[in-house]
Amino acid sequence: MTVRRNVTPWASASLVLSALLATGCSGEKHNDSRPLASSSSVTPHGYVAGAQEAAEQQSRLLLNDPDSGNSRVLDLVSGTVHTTARTEGAVRLVTDGRFGYLHTSGGTHVLDSGAWMVDHGDHVHYYSAAIRGVGELPVGRQAQVRSDAAVTAVTDEDGKTVLYDRGELEKGTIASSGTPAGTYSGAVVPYEEHLLAFAGEGGTTKLVVLDRKGERVASPDVECEEPRGDAVTRRGLVLGCADGALLVREKDGAFTTEEIPYDEDVPAEGRATSFRQRPGSDTLTAPAGDDAVWVLDVTERSWTRVDTGPVIAANTAGEGSPLLVLETDGSLHGYDIATGKQTARTRTLLTGEEPAGTDDGAPVIEVDRSRAYVNDPEGKKVFEIDYNDNLRIARSFDLDIEPVLMAETGR
Repeated sequence: MTVRRNVTPWASASLVLSALLATGCSGEKHNDSRPLASSSSVTPHGYVAGAQEAAEQQSRLLLNDPDSGNSRVLDLVSGTVHTTARTEGAVRLVTDGRFGYLHTSGGTHVLDSGAWMVDHGDHVHYYSAAIRGVGELPVGRQAQVRSDAAVTAVTDEDGKTVLYDRGELEKGTIASSGTPAGTYSGAVVPYEEHLLAFAGEGGTTKLVVLDRKGERVASPDVECEEPRGDAVTRRGLVLGCADGALLVREKDGAFTTEEIPYDEDVPAEGRATSFRQRPGSDTLTAPAGDDAVWVLDVTERSWTRVDTGPVIAANTAGEGSPLLVLETDGSLHGYDIATGKQTARTRTLLTGEEPAGTDDGAPVIEVDRSRAYVNDPEGKKVFEIDYNDNLRIARSFDLDIEPVLMAETGR
């Protein structure tokens, strides 16, 4: 692998996070290269058996070529590429921040990227461990997988859901912890020690709240036509509906909902049906048809439609950062969300003929706290973009596979 570097993007963030860890965790000191083990009888704050704690984000990219089945994990801190078990015929790759889920027609392969974070609110812990395959989930290409720290919910194309113990996944074992009764529309989402889902009742689709055993404990009086898309933010859980979105929040065990409607009548082909974001961010993006992008500001409870060129992928870091749009000209474009004006553009990043749409298997934009990543399958490359510096190409990674599918972990 060849790595071209223009800058070292981690240095300043490392100093900040080192200070954060030193002051935010009861004064305990952490060395970012030592295993989290101790001969002391007192377990260190943040201790995770078999892992190393770091002062900076341990980002990794999961990469897969469906035709050959070859998979790689690219460590974005060291630039090292790791070879993992082959998974042929994958049509989708999703992640919950640590695990990658490669969906094929015959099952879903679970890959532990060995990189994750734990957010304690006033401080964050970053961890790294060995990369390993965990096993297969008995669900196919259309399954929806959602996780939190305790449970992974897997909903198949028929709306049936199986719960898996997240702690067992972290140990390398797939173990079912329950099967909620009934069927649900879209994904069942773990949130605030409960499960949120949409159930068909009396010809309508209503939000229901389940406990961790899958038993219904509440039914907020709210409907959602054609539910599609979900995202967890610091402001609450966002669920996409035909007329906009629902924001679900929890306080003292009670769940409340708030509608965030579009400001206009939006035809079916122009609705937001899947969301992309920097993990935890309160700013979400979604394609708005073929040549525009929706930006949902959860804090302001507002939608903004940005007219762009034909869209392959979109994302943003939020908080004043540009809207990033990979367009069919093969370039990454930056837009000011408030004005809709284009502010920057890269050279052509994608190799080969004009790529198509936003379907599964199209290139994606992954965004973290300082960089964005774009995969070029035909060129066997991944580009690292400094989105705060006029979309400067900070690094490029040459690979020995075509990275058709890509997801970032460790965030």
